[in-house]
Amino acid sequence: PDALDEHAGMGVRALHAGREIVVGSRRLLERLGIALDAQAEAQLAALRARGRTPVLVALDGEPLGILGLADTARASAGPAIARLAQAGVLRVVMLTGDDQRAARDVADRVGIREVHAELLPEQKLEHVHRLRAAGEHVAMLGDGINDAPALAAADTSIAMGAGGSDVAIETADIALMTDDLGKVAEAIALSRATIGNMRQNL
Repeated sequence: PDALDEHAGMGVRALHAGREIVVGSRRLLERLGIALDAQAEAQLAALRARGRTPVLVALDGEPLGILGLADTARASAGPAIARLAQAGVLRVVMLTGDDQRAARDVADRVGIREVHAELLPEQKLEHVHRLRAAGEHVAMLGDGINDAPALAAADTSIAMGAGGSDVAIETADIALMTDDLGKVAEAIALSRATIGNMRQNL
C-alpha cells in the first residue's frame, strides 16, 4: 500500500493506487463515516447470532463485504484453566476485542465465567487498573499489540512467546516459548518453588 493507518483495536485503513481500503470493525467504519445499509445490518446480526466476530471491508467509502471470524479454543485451554484453579488462582477474567457472543462461546468451552468483550486496548487497560485498585494481584496473559498496554499495567505480565507480537513479548515479565497455556500454571509453580528456596537459603 501507498499508506497504511492502523486504528488500534479496530482495524486498518490503507491507500493503494489511489483507492481507499478499510478492513475492520463496525466502530472503525462509523469513525470514518462509512454507513451500512439494511442488508449489511442483517448480515452483521446473522454473523453475531452464529457466534462470529464480524470484520467489515470497504472500498472508497462503500461497504464491500463482511467476514465472519471465530476463534477456536486451543486444546490446552480448558485443562490450563483447571490447572490455574488448582494452583490457587481464584479469578480468571477474559478481556477481548472480539464480539460478545463469540467471546462467550469460547469462554464457556474453556471454563471461564467472567468475560468482557468488544474492548479497545485502552479499555483492557482500564479493567486492569480497576482490578488492581480493588486490591487484586493481576497477572495478565496476552499475545498481541492490543494487549501491550494492559500487560504493562499488570502486576505480572505473561506473553505467549511462540505466536505473540514483538511488542507484547518485550512488554511482558515472562515470555512463554510455546503456545501451551498449561505453561502458565507451570510458571506459577516454578516461581513459588524458587521463592521457597530463596527463603530457605536466607
